[in-house]
Amino acid sequence: MPDVEQAPPSYHRKERGGRLSTSVKLAQGVGAIPDTIKNWVFHTFVLLFYSQILGVNALLVSLALSLSIIIDAIADPWIGSISDNLHSKWGRRHPLMLLGSVPLGVCFYFVFMPPPGLSHLELFWWLVSFMILTRIFLSIYFVPWAAIAAELSDDYHERTSIMAYRFAVGWFIGLLFPVITFGVVMANTPEHPVGQLNPAAYPTMAFIGAILMTSGALATTFLTWGQIPYLRQHSVRQSIPSVTQTIKEFRRGLENDQFRLFFMIVLIASAISGTTQNMSIYMATFFWQLGSDDLRWFGLIGVGAIIAFPVVALLQRWIDKKFILMMSATMSLLAGVVVVGLRFLGIMPENGSDLLLTILIIDGAFFAAMEVIRGVISASLIADILDQHELNTGYRQEAMFNAAVVFCVKATSGLGILFGGLILSLINLPVQSPPSEVPQDTINLLGLLVGLCLPVFHIFPIMMVRHYKITRQVHADIRQALDERRRTSA
Repeated sequence: MPDVEQAPPSYHRKERGGRLSTSVKLAQGVGAIPDTIKNWVFHTFVLLFYSQILGVNALLVSLALSLSIIIDAIADPWIGSISDNLHSKWGRRHPLMLLGSVPLGVCFYFVFMPPPGLSHLELFWWLVSFMILTRIFLSIYFVPWAAIAAELSDDYHERTSIMAYRFAVGWFIGLLFPVITFGVVMANTPEHPVGQLNPAAYPTMAFIGAILMTSGALATTFLTWGQIPYLRQHSVRQSIPSVTQTIKEFRRGLENDQFRLFFMIVLIASAISGTTQNMSIYMATFFWQLGSDDLRWFGLIGVGAIIAFPVVALLQRWIDKKFILMMSATMSLLAGVVVVGLRFLGIMPENGSDLLLTILIIDGAFFAAMEVIRGVISASLIADILDQHELNTGYRQEAMFNAAVVFCVKATSGLGILFGGLILSLINLPVQSPPSEVPQDTINLLGLLVGLCLPVFHIFPIMMVRHYKITRQVHADIRQALDERRRTSA
């Protein structure tokens, strides 16, 4: 029997008196810890650990990473649809967050704990299995958590403030954890002068990461439990969505022209970033020849992130969000390619010098500042598009919209990781070799492809941002229309 189009659901929530408190913003921001650690560790170490240390073919490892991401990406919209339609006395978000919190840390730990004696093919399936499990449980937690941020406030400016707290906590952990990893867990030793190539360090790193991920997920779940009455809930119980219904809700979101544009921008940008991010540890280890004693100093790039948080709050009061997004994305692009280009021009200091390390840290701090601004504004844009979507359709699909964005990020970054493996195979980077023994032609080719050629393609999504139409005034009109509709309905 064909599906019958139903009327939009009705929602209710307790009206909040006054503005959102700082403690609530911080409590919601703590939830960024699990995804921050997972992203950094998976992008930095999985390919390096399984390829350079365990000796598995880089292309096979990249295939495992890509499979896990694509399968996870397919599950995200369904998880988003479940969260949007969930009806319980604890709301639409928190039960799923609680369900995913503990298993994600356990599965993350086992990614780096394969049993000894496995063949390369068995290592491949071990990696695929626990990568999929980690990503699925993280999605069960992360998709509803991300949706909460769009529900906490309807204010154009306050939404950016909420996102800023999310990114502030994420960047704090994203800088602290690498400092601990490179400075303590993977510190250089006489046996392993390049600490990130020490096999014994990985179980400890994975254990610390797993504890932080589960703790962060549980903390934000319980600290925001008191906000459940202020989040939208269904007035009538909804059924668990089928695959067909999930596809229909996904398509409904893409029918919004502004969300469709944003989706395509993220789709293209993620395909490029998926390659460059996964290759960043190779650039640091082989192109710049940085050891763990050098990499621990990159915690100083947090200065750029700290400066960016008050700056983004000021910028959005003077400039529309789309122009801030274009500016920050362009600056991020330049920060990535300039230092590599100067190396090929013979202007950068030699590897191993203190001046080179200083320049790379300053460049990293500038890049961090631009990425914070870009990330905060991007997340705030989704919340604004959700208001337009509600005005046009009557549906509030916070989880589905976030899941759709996560879907395209994961699916295309999975292909990006596969491209990373292809690049390593193309340049024929030796396995289990110290940087000093890698041919210079191979290193130059690595820098040319990853440091210069790939980032330039970011120009295309940057130019697409020009077509975004929800300005400050347009959003004010949308909010006025929604408020009038609610008063009339009441």
